[in-house]
Amino acid sequence: MDLSNLKPAAGATKSRKRIGRGPGSGLGGTSTRGHKGAKSRSGYSKKIGFEGGQMPLQRRLPKYGFKNINRIEYKAINLGDIQAVATEKNVDAVDLNVLVAAGMASPKDLIKVLGDVRKGQLTSKLTVSAHAFSNSAKEAIEALGGTIVILEKK
Repeated sequence: MDLSNLKPAAGATKSRKRIGRGPGSGLGGTSTRGHKGAKSRSGYSKKIGFEGGQMPLQRRLPKYGFKNINRIEYKAINLGDIQAVATEKNVDAVDLNVLVAAGMASPKDLIKVLGDVRKGQLTSKLTVSAHAFSNSAKEAIEALGGTIVILEKK
């Protein structure tokens, strides 16, 4: 063993350069922060969306629209879909449980039955239970002798 074989013990040296430890380190003075400006000062933190003084994108774009916080969101189901479920399951009463079993709604959904003739029509007498009905859906169900049951909103 001689002086050319000597090495520091494992874990004794660090690979990261320590900044701000005087001019002898080569990383003293401004300590890699440059000269002046907000970024050179302690406590600096950039606000989200800050673009260097340029008007930020979220302030340049126009605001539009309105979202009513009291709005009631319904899951819309057409009479043609209800007829398909009734035929497939061979039932004469379609309610929330039947629709959930058919994969058309989740148990927490509020159901509104629509009577859009472009998406199918009702062809059999059914008892339909839902939270809301369009006028055309009511007329179509009652025209075939069926009944509607309006469920209570949770």
